[in-house]
Amino acid sequence: MDISALRIVFAGTPDFAAAHLQALLDAGVTPVAVYTQPDRPAGRGQKLAASPVKQLALAHGLPIHQPITLRDADAQAELAALEPDLMVVVAYGLILPQAVLDIPRLGCINSHASLLPRWRGAAPIQRAIEAGDSETGVTVMQMEAGLDTGPMLLKVSTPICPDDTGGSLHDRLAEIGPTAVLEAIRGLAAGALSGEVQNDSLATYAHKLDKQHARIDWQRPAKELERMIRAFSPWPVAHAALDGKPLKIWAAQVEPGTGEPGSILDCSRQGVLVACGDGALRLTRLQLPGGKPLDFADLFNSRREQFAPGQSLENGL
Repeated sequence: MDISALRIVFAGTPDFAAAHLQALLDAGVTPVAVYTQPDRPAGRGQKLAASPVKQLALAHGLPIHQPITLRDADAQAELAALEPDLMVVVAYGLILPQAVLDIPRLGCINSHASLLPRWRGAAPIQRAIEAGDSETGVTVMQMEAGLDTGPMLLKVSTPICPDDTGGSLHDRLAEIGPTAVLEAIRGLAAGALSGEVQNDSLATYAHKLDKQHARIDWQRPAKELERMIRAFSPWPVAHAALDGKPLKIWAAQVEPGTGEPGSILDCSRQGVLVACGDGALRLTRLQLPGGKPLDFADLFNSRREQFAPGQSLENGL
C-alpha cells in the first residue's frame, strides 16, 4: 500500500531514531513535522548541539519542533493543528501524555529495541547483552500511557552474538527496526494490523545507563563482567582502577584462573589476566587516563611494570 499520502509526524532524538527517519524518507514518506529534544550542550566546549534527528530533518528541509514538554496545552494544540494521521515515535525521550496519544487518527506507534515485554525502559540493548540473553530484536507497538506497555503490532528478532557490543547490536537493530516500522505503517493504514496485548508478568525493566553502573567489581564472576564490558561499549565503558586512577576496559575474554579478586595473574602482549570472583578475565583493550583506547599489545612495552603479576586492580571508582 502507498503510505506516502499519510500525514505522519515523526518524533525521535538519537542516531537510532535518525535511522528510522531516513528509512521513511527513502520510502517516499515525508513527515509533515519532526519532533526532537531541545538542543543540548555537548563536547568539551559544552556548545549547544542539534540531535542526529534534527540534523537529518534540517538536511531535508522538514519542519522541526523542539518543545521542552508535551504536557503543555500550547504544545498539544500545535501538534493537533498538524492534523496527523499517525505519529511515529523512536527514542524520543519525552513522555507522551494521553492527550497527545489521542491526537493522530491512527494513534502513535513506537519502535522499541527489545522483544517486549522483555526489557521495557531506557537501555534495552545494553541490558540484554549484560543479562546474557540469546536474542533480542525490535518491537513496534501501539503506544499507550504506560512505559512500553502498549499492544505489540510487529516483532523482528536477531541473535545476540558472543562478540556483540552495545554498539554493534545497536547498529544491527537500527537496520532491522525501520523495515518493521514501514511494514507496521502499511498494515495500520490498510486496517490489517491488530495489536497483541503484552503479558505484564514477563516484563523486565532496562534501567537507564549511568557511569556508576559500569564500575567493575572483581568479586563478580568473570562471565558476568565480560558481558558487562561488551554491553557498555561504546558507552559508558566499564571501568576499574589502577593505582587509584580510572582504567577503562573496552574488551576482555574469559579464561581459567584463580586468585584474590582483582589480582593480576599474568601479563603478556595478549593482555592482562585478572582474577575474578569466579574465573578470570584477560583484558585485551584498555584506556589509561588521558589516553585513547589501545590493544594491550600496544601498551605492553611501556606499561608491563604497572601490570606485572602480583599487582592488583581495584574496583571501579
